Amino acid sequence: MTETSSSSSSSSSSSSSSATTIISKDLPSENVLAVERFFEGVGIHASPPQNSTSKDFYSDLFRDLFKVNHVQRGRVSCIVPVLPVAVNYYNGLHGGAVAAIAERASIACARTVVADDKELFLGELSISYLSAAKLNEVLVVEGSVLRSGRNLTVVASEFRIKKTKKLVFTSRATFYHIPAAKL
Repeated sequence: MTETSSSSSSSSSSSSSSATTIISKDLPSENVLAVERFFEGVGIHASPPQNSTSKDFYSDLFRDLFKVNHVQRGRVSCIVPVLPVAVNYYNGLHGGAVAAIAERASIACARTVVADDKELFLGELSISYLSAAKLNEVLVVEGSVLRSGRNLTVVASEFRIKKTKKLVFTSRATFYHIPAAKL
């Protein structure tokens, strides 16, 4: 397969150098145009919002999505509305938002059984995207500790639509325990 280099038709205002796209010579031009239109349609060529460069923007974004419903040893339940800030091009909860919510709910759940003198390190996070959670749906995220020992904790979470109880996502997180540094 032979490749050629061509300059990107648009450049981001936030980068000082021009982007280069490598396109295979044997790829039909209509396919290249379809890909370009898709990327433009989902906002790939758009500049990021001004406030996204502020310190801790990510935490501020997800802080408003979580409402803690119930906490007990080894279990956490949260309410998460699907808001416009966290939806993808198809008006469903963005996969990255699902991962961020799963991580935070899992950390909270692990903290119910792991002492504060140990730090948690996320070693693995797996997510099954079973269905879509559409804009304005409300989700119930329930996490439970599957296993917790001296060196690791495993947490499973389920995301269900509150109204119908339909299961839309599942996750499994493995945390390694690290003794906190004593400086």
